[in-house]
Amino acid sequence: MICTLLLVDDHTLIRAGVRALVSDIPGYAVIGEANDGAHLLDLAKELRPDIILLDISMKDTNGLDALEKLLPVLPDSKVLILSMHTDPQMIMRALEMGAHGYLLKDATGTELEQALDALRNNERYLSPAIAHTVINQALISAQASRPEPMENHNLTARQLEILRLIVRGKSTREIASGLGLSIKTVETHRSQVMKRLQIYDVAGLVLFCVRERIISLDD
Repeated sequence: MICTLLLVDDHTLIRAGVRALVSDIPGYAVIGEANDGAHLLDLAKELRPDIILLDISMKDTNGLDALEKLLPVLPDSKVLILSMHTDPQMIMRALEMGAHGYLLKDATGTELEQALDALRNNERYLSPAIAHTVINQALISAQASRPEPMENHNLTARQLEILRLIVRGKSTREIASGLGLSIKTVETHRSQVMKRLQIYDVAGLVLFCVRERIISLDD
């Protein structure tokens, strides 16, 4: 089954580039484009796309303002933010407002496919390049409220080690190389961690690690 996409960006070349990347990814199709947030709502209602790729900075309408209006009307559509902004407060605001993922515009086609697959599977996605930024911002907020850790995750020392590397944006290959393990072993640990925690996306793992103080600003 084809997963339908709506592109929202005020730069024609950006839309053309994303459309070209999507055309090379099996199972996805761009069914519409909008060049500003003002036209987004009507077009989204008409097309009802599965995923909306939304720019934050547009000339006429702020992408976050468009997001706020969009989600109550189309609760079944997933929103993937496309942006060059790496400001932690902006990223956190987008996620808190209901965005399902945040992808930097300089991402490769492979990363775009990973992001789309995550949203299609009801998971969240963060570009690895901004994972550290998001973690630090979440940690600052968590430290301000000082939540008590639950400490009931029952993860082994090795699983905790791999979990910390995952939420820091390290790839499976990088983790395997750094720890002297096989890629298959790392993938097994990753799967076991997610199953034990019942969290199947990196964004969720980040929030869990912040809440449980598994990571800190000094890590």
